[in-house]
Amino acid sequence: MHVIALSEATTQMLDLVGGKAAGLGELIRRGERVPEGFCVTAEAHRLGVIPTAEVVAAYERLGAGPVAVRSSATAEDLPDASFAGQQDTVLNVTGTAELIAAIETCWDSLHSDRATAYRDARQIDHQTVRMAVVVQRMITPTVAGVLFTANPLTGRRDEMAVDAAAGLGTTVVDGAATVDHYVLDGFPRDDTGCLTSAHLAELRATGERLQAHFGSPQDVEWAIDADDVLWLLQSRPISSLFPLPPRTGEPLPRVYLEFGHVQGMLQPVTPMGMSTLRTQIAAMLAALGVRVDIVDIGGRLYGDLSDLARDRSSRRRLVKLLAVDFGPRAQAVMQHVLADPRFAPTRGVAGRGGAQGAASLGTAGRAVVGILRALARPEAARTRMFEAIEQMRVRSAAPADLRTAADRLRFVQAQDSDDSADAIMWPIVAGMLAAALPTALLKGVAAPDEIHTVLGGMPHNVTIEMDLALWRLAQGAGDHRQLLLDTPPAELAARHLRGTLPDIGMTTFLDVYGHRGVAEVDVGVPRWAEDPTPVFAAVANYLRVTDPRQSPDQRFQRAAGTAEASLTAMVARARRRRPVRGRIAGFLLRRARSLAGLREAGKFAGLYPLRETRRQLLLIGADLHGSGLLDQPDDIMFLTLDEVHAAVHQGVDPRGTVTARRAVHRRELRRRTVPVALLSDGTDVETLLPARPVSDGTLAGVGASAGRVTGPARVVHDPGTAHIEPGDVLVAATTDPGWTPLFLTAAALVTETGAIMAHGPTVAREYGIPAVICVPDATRTISTGQLVTVDGGAGTITVH
Repeated sequence: MHVIALSEATTQMLDLVGGKAAGLGELIRRGERVPEGFCVTAEAHRLGVIPTAEVVAAYERLGAGPVAVRSSATAEDLPDASFAGQQDTVLNVTGTAELIAAIETCWDSLHSDRATAYRDARQIDHQTVRMAVVVQRMITPTVAGVLFTANPLTGRRDEMAVDAAAGLGTTVVDGAATVDHYVLDGFPRDDTGCLTSAHLAELRATGERLQAHFGSPQDVEWAIDADDVLWLLQSRPISSLFPLPPRTGEPLPRVYLEFGHVQGMLQPVTPMGMSTLRTQIAAMLAALGVRVDIVDIGGRLYGDLSDLARDRSSRRRLVKLLAVDFGPRAQAVMQHVLADPRFAPTRGVAGRGGAQGAASLGTAGRAVVGILRALARPEAARTRMFEAIEQMRVRSAAPADLRTAADRLRFVQAQDSDDSADAIMWPIVAGMLAAALPTALLKGVAAPDEIHTVLGGMPHNVTIEMDLALWRLAQGAGDHRQLLLDTPPAELAARHLRGTLPDIGMTTFLDVYGHRGVAEVDVGVPRWAEDPTPVFAAVANYLRVTDPRQSPDQRFQRAAGTAEASLTAMVARARRRRPVRGRIAGFLLRRARSLAGLREAGKFAGLYPLRETRRQLLLIGADLHGSGLLDQPDDIMFLTLDEVHAAVHQGVDPRGTVTARRAVHRRELRRRTVPVALLSDGTDVETLLPARPVSDGTLAGVGASAGRVTGPARVVHDPGTAHIEPGDVLVAATTDPGWTPLFLTAAALVTETGAIMAHGPTVAREYGIPAVICVPDATRTISTGQLVTVDGGAGTITVH
């Protein structure tokens, strides 16, 4: 089948007619006004020969007048890949010779540089894509444009957006002319620009019909001809919208704050990871006296803060509480939410999230005792903490008598928090408070960047100790140095796992730190012991450091020395100017240097039971694979514990569920922007905030580690394959402890999210490298190789 009428194209024929033709055929069958036309199918493209006779016959049936010739690739106009503008359209084609040439142009555009790059970015196999071509009777419009049935800028689903211009719609989609922009919010509009109020009402009604039919927000191309008739030229899903929060059926909006970046995660969590993390985070917050529902939105962890925002007591301190782990961007969006009349304090908001407000008396009492005890005797607190962590490591091991999948599942389901939580939690909280409070106490006496310097080179940090252990491993590589530099990290990892790599100390390193990894709080993600590729990539980066003064151990020692000297000078100055505050601030900063480095230890400890949970789940997955219920053992990570229970005990086949969830997970892995906060109508709250004024070439963020460095930018999305040269400025969306080996080579750190006391800035300070966090869109605004200056004191990045 080489040529078919457009009215015959269906969504079931996607591989034959491509996304655009399938969508247009669907519109025709729904009774929408679509220019008549035909489709030259992907089968003709596969054969590589234009079926000229069939094309000419179909063209003559259209009247042989002017036509529009448009690409309709089999990977086009899909929910997660629009291919907007990536492949060619030829307008006003007249005559058979021009038509054949236009079809060839569309075929050729499948392999254009821009289309190839687009497929690469979305991991679409070039060999699987074919090009169908749509030929339609040409509409000569007086005005044309694009209708979005949800606001693509803010994410609001109750608003539509229209861009329109006189003449052909290509001026709108190509950005070649100034357009009139309209936001349709349900209220009547005056006649302005190139569209009348009647036109806008018709477009809104059309958008409502199309969205209802297709079941998702649509990107619609349209044209209005000289007779004032509206024609639809295309309707496809809006691929850029972030998923909606789950429906609650409540009249008032709810607000959801993204929690994943606290752990350095913006990638989607696997379904199994989500099912375990939701419980763990809720339990951790409950231990602090706060009850928050953890919600899965787009595979990310969002906390429902609606009840806290509407509670008279908790809303007064909510923004301040976000400073420690969530950072300035989260604080700014929450300030905006609290000013919204829809989130005004109300009575009886405790229903959904439980009673909000102050921590319970029991929790508060334990907190006061634990914090004061740690501040009074920090050495003893550290000893108790590390003893508790060792006990957790020992207790996390599964008993030897687990034999069946049912046995292993019972073990996994019985995992819970233990009674050592206080010994681990309160010294960490004490250290974070001791590091955070002096900023207010020393206001007018010491600048924030001075305090950041004092918090550098912090001892007792398990992540720093891990990084330095890996540095020592690299320095001991000796005769194997060139092997480690010249061999791809993935190949080195495979050889290590096969036991065919020379002994460089990697086994010893992984015995201690192999339970770590990037996005390590997600039980569905492999640990370094399973796949040490990122570790070998980091070793290669270390081997590129040839200047002894840039070695991580010396940088850490210099940062510690500078911190101690700065602390002495700062406290002396503060005690002269404000004796009481100076003494208190000095005490707290000294305690911070004893305790704040413990921040990483809590997570480090929690990874021991997580490692064992993952191991047992993979063994269950192997059993289910053996019985034909899973295609591969790690498919189990795309199920929940309840679904695993149904498969183990009832033989329920979960493979369809796994396939669907893997597809969604792959799509979300490609998403580079995750909203800091969402409203229940899909609004990205940050888009409502006024833009911060910046000068040309300067990006504004928040200084998190003092210092000023100029160097080439290195934008990194995957630390497992990152090649960092000494002196590079590391630019990332976010970082977690699995990224920190890269810091040993980098000259500075820039991230899009974060808080001053979060993992990345903490480690940056301890190495004495400048860091600027909360720089929106840094990974897209900055390109690898650009020369940039990072000023950690001013919180700016200058792009030269």
